Amino acid sequence: MFDRANFCRIAPFGAYVFFMVLEDVLLKFGWEANDLRMLYAVKITVVIGLLWTMRSAYSELHWPINSSFRTWVIAIIAGILVFVAWINLLADWMVMGEAVGFDPRDNNEMDWFLVTVRLIGAALVVPVMEELFWRSFLMRWLAHPNFLAVNPAQVGVKAFCITAILFAIAHSLWFAGLFAGIVYNMLYMRSGTLWSPILAHATTNGILGIWIIYTGNWGFW
Repeated sequence: MFDRANFCRIAPFGAYVFFMVLEDVLLKFGWEANDLRMLYAVKITVVIGLLWTMRSAYSELHWPINSSFRTWVIAIIAGILVFVAWINLLADWMVMGEAVGFDPRDNNEMDWFLVTVRLIGAALVVPVMEELFWRSFLMRWLAHPNFLAVNPAQVGVKAFCITAILFAIAHSLWFAGLFAGIVYNMLYMRSGTLWSPILAHATTNGILGIWIIYTGNWGFW
């Protein structure tokens, strides 16, 4: 399970989850959310450091020279559709728990440093880190332990469904997360390149971030 190929895709995701758990624990021990505003910047810095350090292991991030323009258009459209789903699938039964959210304002003044860090993290770092873990590693590993030899198009229904369900459970908006997981899975399987779901994921998170800033719906962060 923990050979180098596996570890390099699990470690950045694991670090991200560690900081999420740490934040929850600190909040339960009486820390104020305002006291933890810089924790996200630390989290993203650690993830970037791990991704950069282990970059030589990510063969699936080699740029696909044979991919068509249509592949990228479909990925962007898919990302927009996931964004629309994310802000609309909000019925009580579609939500699990309560998200803390992130309010970058300080005395009603926007902290643009924190906003910038959040946008960069959500739109540029998280899509790479999560797609390496969820799609490239987990979905293919569930199909066969030697996941690097698995053609994304050959992933079976069982691995597809388990990955989508776990991706959903990892988000408080679990139903929107399930929809996103299915869409990103299909993009990877149909395109054969991890850059397709990465682009879709980045589109979703980027538009969502801009929408959050514009509308002040900080709970979505």
